[in-house]
Amino acid sequence: MSVSTIPVICYYNGQIVRTKTNVEYEGSETCIAPLKIPIECTFQELIDMVYSKTKIDKRRFKLVLICKYPLRNGNRFQPFPVRDDSSVREMLDLVNTTTIEEIELFIKVVSVKAQLNQSVGGHEDLFVRDHYNVAQFDYGCGPSSGPVPDTGVNVDDEDSAAEERNDEDVDDESDGADADVEVDRHASFFRAFNQALENEQGIYVSAQAPSCDVSNHPDDETSDEPSPFTYHLPPTPQFEHVENLDIAVASCWTPWVQPTTCNSSGEFVIGQVFNSKSDLQEAAKIYSIKAHQEYVVVASSKKLLVLRCKKAEECHCAWKLRAMVIKDTSLFVINKYTGPHTCVNPCLNRDHHQLDSQLVSTHIKTLIQAQFTLSTAAIQASVMEKWGYQVSYKKALDGKHKAIRQLFGDFSQSYTELPRLFLGIEQSNPGCAVVWKTCETNMPNTEIFQRVFWSFKPSIEGFQHCRPVMSIDGTHLYGKYKGKLLIAMGCDGNNQLFPLAFAITEGENTDSWGWFLACIRNHVTQRPGICVISDRHPGIMAAMVDPHLGWATPFAYHRFCMRHFASNFMTRFKDKILKNLVCRAALASTERKFKKHMNTIGRINSEALQWLEAVPFQLWALSHDGGRRYGLMTTNISEVFNSVLKGARSLPVTALVQLTFFRLNGYFVARREVGANRLASTEQFTPYVDAQIQARVVKAGSMEIVLYDHEKGLFHVKSRRGRTHRVTLHEKTCTCVKTLTYGFPCSHIISACQHRCVDFRLFVESYYTTQSYYDTWAPLFHPIFNEDEWPLYDGTVIVAPESMRRSGSGRPKSTRLHNEMDVREGKTLIRCGLCKQLGHNRRSCKNRSQVQ
Repeated sequence: MSVSTIPVICYYNGQIVRTKTNVEYEGSETCIAPLKIPIECTFQELIDMVYSKTKIDKRRFKLVLICKYPLRNGNRFQPFPVRDDSSVREMLDLVNTTTIEEIELFIKVVSVKAQLNQSVGGHEDLFVRDHYNVAQFDYGCGPSSGPVPDTGVNVDDEDSAAEERNDEDVDDESDGADADVEVDRHASFFRAFNQALENEQGIYVSAQAPSCDVSNHPDDETSDEPSPFTYHLPPTPQFEHVENLDIAVASCWTPWVQPTTCNSSGEFVIGQVFNSKSDLQEAAKIYSIKAHQEYVVVASSKKLLVLRCKKAEECHCAWKLRAMVIKDTSLFVINKYTGPHTCVNPCLNRDHHQLDSQLVSTHIKTLIQAQFTLSTAAIQASVMEKWGYQVSYKKALDGKHKAIRQLFGDFSQSYTELPRLFLGIEQSNPGCAVVWKTCETNMPNTEIFQRVFWSFKPSIEGFQHCRPVMSIDGTHLYGKYKGKLLIAMGCDGNNQLFPLAFAITEGENTDSWGWFLACIRNHVTQRPGICVISDRHPGIMAAMVDPHLGWATPFAYHRFCMRHFASNFMTRFKDKILKNLVCRAALASTERKFKKHMNTIGRINSEALQWLEAVPFQLWALSHDGGRRYGLMTTNISEVFNSVLKGARSLPVTALVQLTFFRLNGYFVARREVGANRLASTEQFTPYVDAQIQARVVKAGSMEIVLYDHEKGLFHVKSRRGRTHRVTLHEKTCTCVKTLTYGFPCSHIISACQHRCVDFRLFVESYYTTQSYYDTWAPLFHPIFNEDEWPLYDGTVIVAPESMRRSGSGRPKSTRLHNEMDVREGKTLIRCGLCKQLGHNRRSCKNRSQVQ
């Protein structure tokens, strides 16, 4: 790559945190400074550019430069100190030797006074000590030099190659002694390199090691270095996204590093070494795709890989590659190579044989990690942009499934790992509710998964300060196994959703809904008088009237979602005008308006009126609700969270549970801060109620007030439109019923209060106060410890339900039950271009012969 400048992103005002496989730059005040570094830049010129760009005082602070350096074996990074001209050239050369398009440079600012007693460079605690002997060597797929101790000890590589499709042993002794010298020469280099890495691992201070101290003064309690990192992180940052649900931008870095060759033509060379057989296979695939040529596998085993051109016989192409494993290592070295290709393609191909699902999964892994809702069509487009080939839908889908398994674990194994995950969550968050239901098997100490219910302690505590309203809904799981995710949601004083409880079940039926509601009553809340809003599922309706479950009236009140109820009506009568009238009747706040709309429905269709009258009015009409709903007419609060979990529903169950944990923590953190700020600013009510009251105060200013009874506070209030209402302040009632319905005063009560100088804020229920809002989100989630610190699970082994396993072939079928709610309102019907009638087109026109 011949470029004059290299893009470098500098990070400063933070701290370097190193894990076993990565090195990151963290801090709440971290800033970045993009630089364009000349290819011939020296170390001193780089330092001056950083000082100039970051505005750091050169007289007071010294800079320590740490480059985020990629390793060949997987998506792994190590810190690389930049301290002289040679290391600067090494860093800038990463753009030419890897797929990195911009280099990440971490800046550690060290005070001049604090540096007097430290070694030069200020990074003695992170990198190899100067007294280690190092040797320079040529690494075929990475930097041209690196630290290697002067040792010849043979150490086995712990990162073994992946399991191969063809596992038969092929004799590797048939090549004779001509390659032995070449293999031994490279083996000695890389044995030393492996030993160097292991020695460095012992010298590096691991941020994941228990009780480690990365400072130069372990006994200094005021150290500014990061504390030991011993907590379980979310699988992807998207697990914590709660407010901003936009598509995340994926990094340009891929989990694999494209091996570079030793010549400028891009060809392989004899003696080139790869960390594993899988690395060599990926390099061969990428080479073939870029060359627009294909190869076939002649021989493949754990010790040997032989490839030749696919058109070797018909075009007499001599391209061939042979590689062997280096003895006692997992490294592969090319010992025979004939190239480049001399053949040509007879036609332009849309797909490529080497562009398989495994390579697709490697390419999209970072995309899936940034956005696990990535569609298959988007994957096809990304592959097309990257390689110039159009892969099939099945290949893209298989690649997505493989990437999901690599990032989030195996679907079948996740059911077995789920009990220990809950133990890890409960270890740091005691008080969480987890209930299991399994089926017995013929195998000893083994049970089949059927259901699991969970609710986190902060949700249980926070719901006590929410309005006594709960919305329940179910949604499909789209992973390898079928099932339903049941969700219970509350609503806080700011009219925002409050995640309460979850369950994974075999489906929606009377038994599963009864079990779910019983778990909520027994383990989450025993509050009386809770209003439960749901659709008209028979299982929910049966559970709500079962006296043994604790949800029958008067312990709870069942209400229907108006949107689902109107959809059921539309499915039965297929009349949009009647549907709109039903919605108006359901939303009417007074019985007078309700009767008016019902009479209109009866005049249009008496059968529709009878269908509505057969359903108790209090279940679907706001005017007959008695203030149980608090104005919430739909299950939107549940369905909104369903949409948030849409991508997670295609993940293994362990990833789904982790997402609920991290995302709920995100909700609590963000809204706890909002509540604390409003408390500090002495705001009495939530923003939602403040806006509602301010609008009603303006409306109350134009009303006419007549006092009838001073003791009872009886008023006659007339609005600008001439409507009159009776207000009784002592009873906190108004004939408009809106105060009872919503829990805060209507404009008529506010007008009466202003007339007699009464504080109308007394009529606002306590759920809407800022204190209640803060108390709702005040409970804390605590970080989950690392997996190796979780308690051991000694219960029965839980296995995945094979009866719920999806078919592995074909495009996944949609399990959504479509109805008229899925049809866009106001959609224009198609019109035939021949007969000009609605509902069909030219191709399906039945009047074609008559028109012609």
